[in-house]
Amino acid sequence: MIRIGLTGGMGAGKSTAARALADLGAVVVDADAIAREVVEPGTPGLTALVERFGDRILAEDGTLNRPALGAIAFADDESRLALNGIVHPLVGARREELIAEADADAIVVEDIPLLVETGAAPFFPLVIVVHLDEDQRIRRLVFSRGVDEADARSRIRSQATDDQRRAAADVWLDNSGTANDLVEAVRTLWDSRLVPFARNVRDGVVARRPVAIAAADPTWGAQAERLIGRLRAACGDRAVRIDHIGSTSVPDFPAKDVLDIQITVRSFADADALREPLTGAAFPVLERAVSDDPHPSSVPGEADSALWEKRMHGSADPGRPAFVHLRVDGWPGQRFALMFRDRLRADPAARAEYLAAKERAAHEVDGIDDPAEAVAAYAAAKGPYFEGAYPRVLEWAESTGWQPDRGVSAR
Repeated sequence: MIRIGLTGGMGAGKSTAARALADLGAVVVDADAIAREVVEPGTPGLTALVERFGDRILAEDGTLNRPALGAIAFADDESRLALNGIVHPLVGARREELIAEADADAIVVEDIPLLVETGAAPFFPLVIVVHLDEDQRIRRLVFSRGVDEADARSRIRSQATDDQRRAAADVWLDNSGTANDLVEAVRTLWDSRLVPFARNVRDGVVARRPVAIAAADPTWGAQAERLIGRLRAACGDRAVRIDHIGSTSVPDFPAKDVLDIQITVRSFADADALREPLTGAAFPVLERAVSDDPHPSSVPGEADSALWEKRMHGSADPGRPAFVHLRVDGWPGQRFALMFRDRLRADPAARAEYLAAKERAAHEVDGIDDPAEAVAAYAAAKGPYFEGAYPRVLEWAESTGWQPDRGVSAR
């Protein structure tokens, strides 16, 4: 099973996307529908709302008068938080019951209006955001749903901003076109990403891409932050720190479109204990990746292969390949990954030298069709460069007084 988060601002068209996903075979768990269910007459939820907001939120037949509740609850932050504090736990418990009833291989889409606001995004391996500009959303709410314009604006502005949603979004579905355009975009997403992603999760397969040096993507940093958030949620306090490393962590630097993330652990006992949580978070283990290779032979005391051991996982998401390196705090490989990144960020000449080495290595593996074989061959082809680069990086770190905490780590 894979659980996908679906969200969007009020009136953005999220329900249209959810229906399209259900038609394609997803198990859609609708938080709004559950929210209505848990406050039906006679439920503890409705009783709690009346105790907090009074009888004025009830219709004559004893059911919840939603416009009346909305006018009160969205008038100020205190009332909104009180509403959320009553309803959200009830919705969460019912949602888990419904998910438990789904098939083991299901693609479960959790339709959650306040997914970003509640900080739930890191607990999903993929988040889809349906977007529509605020003015268009208000027109739809006023003319299609009969919502008072002032009420619509108040509700929209109590929710996450577009920037906050974009930061959480792995997939950004623009709904400024027709409903058919949105449905077609959902179908493409289903075939090209969601179905292969679910298959990779089921089979424990790490997504791969052909080796190719691409122009720098200015969103690599934001993409890495989303992965770091998920890894932090999976690791808990077993992670000392989590960092975006490698070429994609260097601004404006061409690289393979594959992110590298380092999880620093206190020991391999912690790394091995994280195997199941990381796999469950859609980062399957890479069994054969147990060491950084080649090891530098030019630095006394650091050529011992045992010092370069690591554990490794990778993303199952075909739309965002990534490698996750688990290294022990203070060991040479862990420190080198941070030093190397920071030197590339600081030194244009070092960036040029490394880019040339990467381009030579990519040329050497050109024509290898198997992605896993190509990645291994590419890493081996860069070996001679790292053999010489390692002592230079150590020298740079010493001359600059480099310390790990001065690098940019996960926040």
